Amino acid sequence: MKKQILYLLKNGYPQAISGESICKALGVSRTSIWKHIQALRKDGYEIMAQPNVGYRLVSVPDFLYPEEVTYNLTTNFLGRTVYYFKEANSTNQIAKDLAIQGVADGSLVIAEAQSAGRGRLSRGWFSPYGKGIWCSVILYPKINPVEVPPITLLVSVAIAQAIMEVVGIKAGIKWPNDIYLKGRKVCGILTEMGAEMERVRYLVLGIGLNVNIEAGDFPPFLKEVATSLKIESGRSVNRLRLLQATLKELEKLYLVWLEEGFTPILHQWKKLCVHLPGLVRLSSLKESWVGWVEDVDLSGALLLRLSTGEIRRFIAGEISLRGVT
Repeated sequence: MKKQILYLLKNGYPQAISGESICKALGVSRTSIWKHIQALRKDGYEIMAQPNVGYRLVSVPDFLYPEEVTYNLTTNFLGRTVYYFKEANSTNQIAKDLAIQGVADGSLVIAEAQSAGRGRLSRGWFSPYGKGIWCSVILYPKINPVEVPPITLLVSVAIAQAIMEVVGIKAGIKWPNDIYLKGRKVCGILTEMGAEMERVRYLVLGIGLNVNIEAGDFPPFLKEVATSLKIESGRSVNRLRLLQATLKELEKLYLVWLEEGFTPILHQWKKLCVHLPGLVRLSSLKESWVGWVEDVDLSGALLLRLSTGEIRRFIAGEISLRGVT
């Protein structure tokens, strides 16, 4: 009921809508309407009650409520079902649990803050309350596990395009999927899956995007390597609009991938890559190599030319652009 009242107020904005009209539309009493209006106010919505006129929505809170995410969302299935948390340990962990239960394809898990957010290589992810987009998307593609790696590059392209659309600044991508602005990381992506030998049961696409974090918010160990859209653009960014744009771009590219393969998306990814071609240091858990990035192939693997002239193919690793000699 609260959701329907909110939609009526939004559709009537900026005009007021009478209590009688709401009662008739929803078939409930004025007392019930009042209780739900109070609940919306408790959630942070500013609603003006004008005698003999009705209720008018004045402002909405800066929270990524399901009602806000789905309102005017232009996707067909991505983000249509939303699991919202004020705080979660990890949206990826929640999403994996939900995927095992078989929730709707394209379901979105989102939190205002994470207490145990995770990045690649089991690193923690700084996820302060209300200042970023900390979310995970659940998908059930009919593919084999070996076909999964390119999707992590696909997600990075979708986010970079959404940043350009909403914020108006060009982001770069560091292989395979880190989003960078002026040499500092603004977004990380963690793809996880549940699979059998010959089929994927589910994919979880985790996104950690630093939106309105201030420079002073970052812990000391991140100050030199991380940034946010607010720091780089000089203004606050509408998180809701950015999330909706990301879901739109992600759904579009995901469907292209399923229908046409990775080739058209790889072409876009290469244009956004900050080190193709370029000299990099690539590290695994045990070794590291310095070489020249020759290309990225259709499986998402990095082709690195070593000093010996040998070209080696890497499907995982951490690239560093600093201090390469």
